Amino acid sequence: MSYPGYPPAGGSYPPASGPYQQTPGAYPPQPGAYPAQGGYFPPQPGAFPPGAGYPQQGGGYPPQAGGYPAAQGGGFFPQQAGGYPAAQPGGYPTAQPGGYPTAQPGGYPTMPLAGGWGGQPGFGAPGAGMPQGYPGVPAPGQQPMPSYPGAPVPNPSMPGYGGGVPAGPAGPAVPAVNRGYRGTLKDFPGADPLRDVEVLRKATKGFGTDENAIIELLGSRSNKQRVPLLAAYKTTYGKDLIGELKSELTGNFESLVLAMLKSPAQFDASELKAAIAGAGTDEACLIEILSSRCNAEIQEINRIYKTDYGKKLEDAISSDTSGHFRRLLISLSQGNRDEKETVDISLAKQDAQKLYAAGEKKVGTDESQFNAILCARSKPHLRQVFHEYQQMCGKDVEKSICGEMSGNVESGMVAVVKCIKNTPAYFAERLHKAMQGAGTKDRTLIRVMVSRSEVDMLDIRQEYLRLYGKSLYTAISADTSGDYKKLLLKLCGGSD
Repeated sequence: MSYPGYPPAGGSYPPASGPYQQTPGAYPPQPGAYPAQGGYFPPQPGAFPPGAGYPQQGGGYPPQAGGYPAAQGGGFFPQQAGGYPAAQPGGYPTAQPGGYPTAQPGGYPTMPLAGGWGGQPGFGAPGAGMPQGYPGVPAPGQQPMPSYPGAPVPNPSMPGYGGGVPAGPAGPAVPAVNRGYRGTLKDFPGADPLRDVEVLRKATKGFGTDENAIIELLGSRSNKQRVPLLAAYKTTYGKDLIGELKSELTGNFESLVLAMLKSPAQFDASELKAAIAGAGTDEACLIEILSSRCNAEIQEINRIYKTDYGKKLEDAISSDTSGHFRRLLISLSQGNRDEKETVDISLAKQDAQKLYAAGEKKVGTDESQFNAILCARSKPHLRQVFHEYQQMCGKDVEKSICGEMSGNVESGMVAVVKCIKNTPAYFAERLHKAMQGAGTKDRTLIRVMVSRSEVDMLDIRQEYLRLYGKSLYTAISADTSGDYKKLLLKLCGGSD
């Protein structure tokens, strides 16, 4: 074995002749060798630990029958006449003159002569990390040696030579937190809008359309790289890209491509407009968007909605909905939720008591109290409120809402709770319901896949697999077809 930071004081290590023999001036240090001062290593009289050798016991470390015999003179590392340990036939390789062991062509370099690596003390060769075989790792091509003292398993976790202190009892498991970027589409390195619009021009020019070229380009660009293509196309060719694509594409593939060319706020505003317009209202779409976007996003949606459609979003919601559901949507559309990350446990308990008093504890339900707490409090705070509510009355807040309310206000409140509890699981459920049954709700499928592809699509895929026992990729593949399927799978980003 070798020890970091202690280059040999003289001669080579191990000696040039005989299997691992000790020679004067070699390691361990002799009087006058390195280190030279008392109180260092190996211990001198009066040093720490006291007495000759380590530890303070006759016969070396440790005095065990069958263990490694002590070095003469009480030195630190045991050495026997004839080497440590005696080489057995067919066992550990015999040291060759000039090194330990002789390096094979292309293999690990031989150990240096006197002076160490370049004559400098330290941990092995410059840039090469630790010396060979330390701690607990054999040099390439060698068999691992048992740890010291003799044990059947190499390098057990025990105090000693680099083994460390045994770990105590493991603490309670902490749920994994997914940090960093969780989307599936990223910026394409070196993307150039002028080159990209040339690709789109060739794909839509002449007879037929090259859908694969469109899929490959849009499916590998982030939103901030796709949106500038509209202006670049008009600048380069004097035509509207949206108009060109509409004339060439059809069906759900067309809808998906056009959705990908809008900014997030533009897309959300157009979806809210479509959800409100016409004979029926898509209440689930309204709740989905308004409960999952942050304040800044909702405020930007309000601005674009007014600019593009000449009417405030709040007024559009008010004219198309009624009752407590209308109040819920208008509260959410303000984009004024508390966004602090800190949680006041005592306030969370108070809010849980208020929800209990407004629902389970009384005849009838005070929807206003639910509205005030669910729409104004921060999401981390509300997760704590839901936990306290469960502890207080032994019932999940979702079940309480289902038992106390009905109609749109019930579905709306439950959706808000689900989205706040676990946003990826909420969207996994939205996708599952969109593909469940005979027909596919393609508008919902497109909206979720486009809007979450650069937010939390990786987490949604994990939740989908956990909840439904199959990957989102598999579900989309089975429920869609053609170019529409290919581009959706690009947004999905892979199978799990």
